[in-house]
Amino acid sequence: MEKQVAIVGAGISGLLVCKYCLSKGFNPIVFDLEPDIGGVWLKTMKTTSLQETTDLYNFSDFPWPDSLLGHFPTQQQVMEYLRSYANRFDLMPHIKLQSRVEGISYDGPSSSQTWSLWNGIGQSSKGKWSVTVNDLKTATTQVYVVDFVILCLGRFKDIPNIPQFPVGNGPEVFCGKAIHSMEYATMDHDEAAAFVKGKKVVVVGFGKTGLDIARECSSVNG
Repeated sequence: MEKQVAIVGAGISGLLVCKYCLSKGFNPIVFDLEPDIGGVWLKTMKTTSLQETTDLYNFSDFPWPDSLLGHFPTQQQVMEYLRSYANRFDLMPHIKLQSRVEGISYDGPSSSQTWSLWNGIGQSSKGKWSVTVNDLKTATTQVYVVDFVILCLGRFKDIPNIPQFPVGNGPEVFCGKAIHSMEYATMDHDEAAAFVKGKKVVVVGFGKTGLDIARECSSVNG
């Protein structure tokens, strides 16, 4: 009997895990809150480019298309690459988009032996996982009973890292607008440009996202 595997997240990791499960004869089902696959790339600013060269950032069994010019694809090109990968290996029928996982529970023996027994060849415990999923398209909730659950959510999925401020010395007393980079990234290009046009913008953080936003603000304001 096929092992039923629930995968939470349809980003790069979720797509890889789905393909691997299929290759082993399992029956995977992928849940993702967003309306499309891609994970963080789906919610990345369109002006962002890959910071690694394509020979260091690719699926080993699915090369970048020959039509790609340059070694640092844009956000749109990365998304096209991920969609092509999902279509090439027929992953989309196993992916449920706009599906929010509301809860996960385990029913069975609770011991370290449970994990060592699960090896996909029939020697598994009698335990099962119940995954409660809210379908945002139909506003209905369904419980899926599976043999195993794999989380592919990324390190900081939808959890902004915002510092704690003393009372009376935080954003509530700031006369301007304070937002997190995640909120900025959800804007389309024209909306983001209008948001920063003619404004003095302070970017807190010197990582890739901070640099991308600083460059975009500079470009918009000349």
